[in-house]
Amino acid sequence: MKDLWQLGIPAWDLVLRCVVIYLLLLFGLRLAGKREIGQFALFDLVVILLVANAVQPAMTGPDSSLLGGAIIIATLLLLNFVVSRLRRENTFFRNLIEPHPTVLAQDGHWIQSALQREDVDTDEAEAALREHGVASIQDVKLAVLELDGTISVVTKNDPLHRGHRRVRYRHARQQ
Repeated sequence: MKDLWQLGIPAWDLVLRCVVIYLLLLFGLRLAGKREIGQFALFDLVVILLVANAVQPAMTGPDSSLLGGAIIIATLLLLNFVVSRLRRENTFFRNLIEPHPTVLAQDGHWIQSALQREDVDTDEAEAALREHGVASIQDVKLAVLELDGTISVVTKNDPLHRGHRRVRYRHARQQ
């Protein structure tokens, strides 16, 4: 019972390990591209599972205590909160960790360099067109790979219109 609460390494060591692993994963996944979890291919899922398995010993080190696990969880939750807050409030940080939208097609033609850079094959992109009810690339004015990994499409014939998009925000409390 005593081993559950006795750390195998200092608490600061666990915190430092978590911070380093979190940042490595954050930037590694940022470099991996703009895919939603639902868009992962089988090999993407395999890599995520293997990475999760590989980093566990790097975060815990020789510690297997319950207290060490609690410190790791608290550190990861705090890091996630800080990164989320920084992303929301700091433009430089947001640009550092979030990708920008990428134009994949314009005026009826695919932009091959953009498709290659974003690792989107033509079959995937054409499937996105069909999901938007567009039969051919020649009908496309603009196709954009958005931040969330989806492809938005504007056709040549349809005038642009403004839609309503819900945005989460907090009301300032009046005192």
